[in-house]
Amino acid sequence: MKQTLVPGQLTLAQLRQLWTGERVQVVLDAACRAGIRASAALVKGATEGEAPVYGVNTGFGKLASTRIARKDLAVLQLKLLRSHAVGVGTPMSERVVRLILLLKATSLARGYSGVREEVVDALLGLHNAGLTPVIPCQGSVGASGDLAPLAHLCLPLIGEGEVFYKGERMAADEGLRRAGLQAITLGAKEGLALINGTQVSTALAIDALLATDRLFEAAVIAGALTLDAARGSDGPFDARIHAVRGQPGQIDCAAAYRALAVGSAIRKSHLENDDRVQDPYCLRCQPQVMGACLDQMRYAARVLVIEANAVTDNPLVFDGLMVSGGNFHAEPVALVADALAVAIAEIGAIAERRIAMLVDTVVSRLPPFLTPDPGLNSGFMIVHVTAAALASENKSLAHPASVDSLPTSANQEDHVSMATFAARRLAQMLSNSGHVVAIELLAAAQGIEFLRPLASSPALEGVLRLVRSVSPAMMQDRSLARDMEAVHHLVASGDIGHATESRVPELQALRLA
Repeated sequence: MKQTLVPGQLTLAQLRQLWTGERVQVVLDAACRAGIRASAALVKGATEGEAPVYGVNTGFGKLASTRIARKDLAVLQLKLLRSHAVGVGTPMSERVVRLILLLKATSLARGYSGVREEVVDALLGLHNAGLTPVIPCQGSVGASGDLAPLAHLCLPLIGEGEVFYKGERMAADEGLRRAGLQAITLGAKEGLALINGTQVSTALAIDALLATDRLFEAAVIAGALTLDAARGSDGPFDARIHAVRGQPGQIDCAAAYRALAVGSAIRKSHLENDDRVQDPYCLRCQPQVMGACLDQMRYAARVLVIEANAVTDNPLVFDGLMVSGGNFHAEPVALVADALAVAIAEIGAIAERRIAMLVDTVVSRLPPFLTPDPGLNSGFMIVHVTAAALASENKSLAHPASVDSLPTSANQEDHVSMATFAARRLAQMLSNSGHVVAIELLAAAQGIEFLRPLASSPALEGVLRLVRSVSPAMMQDRSLARDMEAVHHLVASGDIGHATESRVPELQALRLA
C-alpha cells in the first residue's frame, strides 16, 4: 500500500492508519520539493557569507556566540548528532518510532528548515525499508527540541547508532547494508534541523491519544454492561437532561449509553416495583464524567494534529532570511499530554468504582463478590483489589508534568516543557486503566450470569459473547490472571468496540475523527 503525504496537511485518519502497523510505503507530494530546494539554497548561501547564523556557522545553546570556521561546518553537524545522542532507558516502541520518522520528514519537507531533499528522502527511506532506529526512551526535557531522542533517530542516516530490522537489533551500518540503503553526509544546518523539534513528544502523545480512543470506547461499553448487571436505571441518560447542560461530549456519551441499552430484557424486568430511587454516581453520572473526558480527548486531538504538521526546528527560513525563534518548545504537547493523563486516570477511576459497586451485595444486590458460594469462594474480592491498585497508581502518574521545569544549557534554556515525559508516561497509565476496564468487563459479565435467563441488549450480548470466548463464567474460584490479560487485549486492540459497532452507530460518534 502506498500513501502520499502532503506536508502540513496530515490528518488524524492518516496518522491512525500509519499507527496501526500496516505496511505502508509513503511518498512525498511532489509539490513540496521546490520549497525544500529553495530553503536549502538559502542555507548554502549563508555558509558562504560572513554574518553569524545560529547553527550554521555558530555553536549551539550557550555556545551560540562561538564562530565556527567555514572548513568545519560539515564536521559541526556530524559532531552535533554524536554529542546529543545520550539517551538512556529502554527503546521506544517501533510503532512510535515510525511515527517520529514521518513527522520529522514531513516537517522538514515544508521548506522552512534549510535541509536538502536528500535528507528528507533518507528519513522516509528508513521507514519504507522497515528500518527502525533504536531510541532510548529517556533524556529529553521537551525544549530546544527532543534533542537526545531525535539524535538517536538520525544517527542511522550517517551509518551510526542502532536499528531494528526484521525483528533483530543491529548496528545501523549493518541494517543499511541489509536493506540496500546508503548513509548520507550532512550539510550545513542539517544536523541541527534533524534534532531540533517536537516530533518525539508529539508522536508519543499521538500514540497515547489513539490508544485512549480505544480505551474510551471499551469503557463506555463496560459501563453500560455494568448498569445492566446492577439493574440500574436508564433514566439518567434521557436526552433532555444532557441537552439543558449543553456539554457536547456529555450529550454524545448519553446517546451512546441509551443506544447500548436498547432491547435489554434485564432493563424491562425492573421497570416496575424497584424500590431504589437513584443509582450511585458511578452509574448515574457516566455521561457527565465520560463526556468530560471525551471533550479533553477531542481538544488533545486538535492540538496534536496541528503539532504533527508543524515546523518546530530553529532557525527557520522565511523570504530569503534565516530567523531564530522558539517553535521547538513543546508546551502545547505537554499541556495536552497532561490533559490526557487526567482523562485516562478518570476513565479508570470511575470504572474501579463500578467494580466496587458490583462486588458489594448491599448496593448491587448481586451475590457477595459475585460468587454463588461466598466464604468457601472469594470470587472477585481480590480482583477488585488489583483494580484499586491500578487506579490509585494512575492518580500519582496523573500529576501534571508541565508544571515542572529545570533550566539546561547553562541557563540559556531556562524554561522547558517536560513534554516528552508527559507523553511517555501515558503508556503506563493506559495499561493501568485498560486492565481496570478489562476487570470491569469480567465482573459485569459475571453479574449478568446471576440474572439469566434474562438477556441484556443485543449489542451488549455481543460483547458478552466476546468476553466469554476468552473467559468462561467463574462459579468456583480460579486464578483470573490470564482471563484479565486476555480481556485487556480485547480492550487495547479495539475488539470490544468492534463487537458493537454494527448495532450502535452512536458509538462511532465518540471516536476521534
